[in-house]
Amino acid sequence: MKICVIGSGGREHALCWKFDQEGHDVFCAPGNPGIAEVAKVVQHAVHDRKAILDWANEVKPDLVVVGPEDPLIAGMADMFRENGFAVFGPGQAAARLEGSKAFSKDMMKRAGIPTAKYQSFSDPVAARDYASAEFAAGRPVVVKASGAALGKGAIVCDSLEEAHASIDSMLVAMELGEAGRTIVLEERLEGKEFSLLTLVSGSEILSLPVAQDYKRIGDGDEGANTGGMGTFSPVDWVSADLVRETEEAVVRPILSSLADLDIDYRGVLFSGVMLSDGVPYCLEYNVRFGDPETQSVVRRLGDGFADALLACARGEAIPAIEVLSEAVCTVVIASGGYPGEYEKGHAIEIREVMDGVEIFHAGTRMSGEELTTIGGRVVAVSATGLDGEDARAKAYAGIGAVRFEGMQYRKDIGL
Repeated sequence: MKICVIGSGGREHALCWKFDQEGHDVFCAPGNPGIAEVAKVVQHAVHDRKAILDWANEVKPDLVVVGPEDPLIAGMADMFRENGFAVFGPGQAAARLEGSKAFSKDMMKRAGIPTAKYQSFSDPVAARDYASAEFAAGRPVVVKASGAALGKGAIVCDSLEEAHASIDSMLVAMELGEAGRTIVLEERLEGKEFSLLTLVSGSEILSLPVAQDYKRIGDGDEGANTGGMGTFSPVDWVSADLVRETEEAVVRPILSSLADLDIDYRGVLFSGVMLSDGVPYCLEYNVRFGDPETQSVVRRLGDGFADALLACARGEAIPAIEVLSEAVCTVVIASGGYPGEYEKGHAIEIREVMDGVEIFHAGTRMSGEELTTIGGRVVAVSATGLDGEDARAKAYAGIGAVRFEGMQYRKDIGL
């Protein structure tokens, strides 16, 4: 099968790696140096729709997989479908689930999906007043940018002062730009979180192995939110029964509500779930594969992944995918200063790694003959093992193969 992947991050590297492992002919735009080792890469920017479409018309792929959220929110899947391609990725109407948290929360409410109490605001005064009333009643809030903010638009507030500062940073200082022009103030739930990635072909669904993500920059979940600093799978406290319960309470109702609006969903639905008092609450939906969840999940899959994505793209029944018994641990190595200001252009040295370890590139580029840093999250070291402890040990051993100035990573992924 010929497969075109759109994107340039660690998620796209993991997808291209998996397709290559299955023996498919893989193409990617714009890709990165790691992706270039497993796919034929062209340097077309993701937002250059004409160049991307012309390239696809030349390659004539059997399947197009749109990786990042921004092009999905902008309607890239619609563009490909209108030009006769089989596309894995929802259209613009469905992508509003990630493009607007206000829309997403309203859809959850309409569908009766368990979720935190919330209210949307574009006026900072009204937002501060609401936050003050919630804290006065003993209910801390989470401040969320309504738009897509690269995983950094949710601030869990421990104090009213922090909530007010977060509101002002988005609605007054506009630090997140258009993504923060509207915000959602949400009740702060307590519990355990997990990520459920579900393949969707209209009303047909197939959930992939569960992964657990680490959002905070520091060990012990300290510090600022990031796009994700590591994941592991399987998650022993998430049973098959809990997955089925989550599908019935969180996944199927939102797809049904979209269908009521004549919105067909073909792609992956990422449900961010918190188990609180035994109830799976939906924290958010994303309309693409998670990063770095994908780097762990694809390594737990055997044959059939690409065939399943093609079936979704065509709106057909989803075939089974082999799930392996191995455990996976993935640790992200980031630039110094991330998720704040960070330097770029540092030389990266990557030495040979042991069997079972893969290094997925995210924020890398070639400067002449030298591999250098360009992003906040630079690479992810992903390892398989007989169990979680084995996988974790191999992942952290693999980190020793990577060197660049200022590199940072969490020491507690998988614990």
